[in-house]
Amino acid sequence: MTALSVSTSAAASLRADALVIGVAKGPKGIVLAPGAEAVNEAFEGKLAEVLSTLGATGAEGETVKVPSAAGLKAALVLAVGLGEAAEDGYELEALRRAAGVAARTLAGSKKAALVLPAESAEEIEAVALGGLLGSYAFGTYKGNGNGKEPVGELVLLAARKGSKDAKAAVERAAVVGEEMNRARDLVNTAPNDLNPKSFAAIAQAAGKEHGLKVEVLDEKALVKGGFGGLLGVGNGSVNPPRLVKVAYTHPKAKATLAFIGKGITYDSGGISLKPAGHNETMKCDMAGAAAVFAAVVAAKRLGLAVNVTGWLALAENMPSGSATRPGDVLKMYGGKTVEVLNTDAEGRLVLADAIVRAGEENPDVIVDVATLTGAMVLALGNRTFGVMANNDDLRETLHTLAGEAGEQSWPMPLPAELRKGMTESTIADLANMGDRMGGGLVAGLFLKEFVAEGIDWAHLDIAGPAFHEGAPFGYTPKGGTASAVRTLVRFAERTAAGDKA
Repeated sequence: MTALSVSTSAAASLRADALVIGVAKGPKGIVLAPGAEAVNEAFEGKLAEVLSTLGATGAEGETVKVPSAAGLKAALVLAVGLGEAAEDGYELEALRRAAGVAARTLAGSKKAALVLPAESAEEIEAVALGGLLGSYAFGTYKGNGNGKEPVGELVLLAARKGSKDAKAAVERAAVVGEEMNRARDLVNTAPNDLNPKSFAAIAQAAGKEHGLKVEVLDEKALVKGGFGGLLGVGNGSVNPPRLVKVAYTHPKAKATLAFIGKGITYDSGGISLKPAGHNETMKCDMAGAAAVFAAVVAAKRLGLAVNVTGWLALAENMPSGSATRPGDVLKMYGGKTVEVLNTDAEGRLVLADAIVRAGEENPDVIVDVATLTGAMVLALGNRTFGVMANNDDLRETLHTLAGEAGEQSWPMPLPAELRKGMTESTIADLANMGDRMGGGLVAGLFLKEFVAEGIDWAHLDIAGPAFHEGAPFGYTPKGGTASAVRTLVRFAERTAAGDKA
């Protein structure tokens, strides 16, 4: 894994394989971003001219390599585009993306120094996090020599007077980045290797390493407890379901958060089988559980003064002679009955069990995270997740915090009229399907039915951004993205500071 460090050395004297500077689009051509002054001096003030000659425009994500000049200890200068020139500083997300592009471009290098325009602790953290995320590579199934190794070390330059704050910022970035990459690893792992039992074992190992309390309910315990949603979804698989509780407590905590993650380790659709073209990436249907797991570990590593309990609702949705059929009725944990009209609407079933169980511990807030509906992807696209809640302030808070953390989200409603379609089952309390139009909202309304009275609850549908199938961009790789981890961590930090909404 790529190491992060802070140096107060001058850029010109730092020994590295590459110095990374920022460039931007100015009104009259390319502009060097703050931080590149010493590098420009080594090029006798003509660095912008050299880069322009090589075709650089400063466009976001653009990279241009230049052999180093006399007076620089680094062997190479890498210019990364930041987009339009900014007079009052660059947005944090622009810095994250630039650092991510640089780290990915320099794969195979041992050491790179980031001399991007970052002076404040927030800017330094953004650069560090972007660099760590951009250096990510999943090589579990690759043969030796197949692909370059991630850059070995990223060094951030900081002014001596602010080096203490810079180091703290980098340390936070390291925790969040490492836990996001943990979530990415889980999402990218092949489903023949990651099933409910093995995921639970990973959680137990992490709990032991970081001092978290982990409890695992296996299929026998689920039967005894009456977890009909998890059992109904997992019935068709040879890999039985699990409900995993990962708990972090702090002695000074004044609030408790419950994070719940959908963990379908592979979703074939069950008897309502997905067609070809829709099931090849369904190993990612446990991205919500991965995000929750990573967020709880991050909260512990950061020492946040808040209690955070993660609930991982793990199952594999497969067709077989023992699988739940359309038309079956499940008795959920807590007693409600659900008529299953579509076995491919399974995520809401496992989440419902976990929501009721989490509610028994009376948390201040419940937030569930799930790759829940294709309808949300149709509504918001591949990079934005939907936010629903039974409390308007909570919904807006999560939307705001997501933006601050660099994640795209959008607040979505829970229209009362869409509830009717779910409650018209003639044989059960609810159906797991309702109106076809507004399907993402219907799923949110279904989950709301299982939230205990008096508990604030929010639902993040990350179906779009959880798994990126296109070319890498910024710090986002192809495959698992760790969507929602930063939002959950930021929410835990805000709650620790005394503000839940």
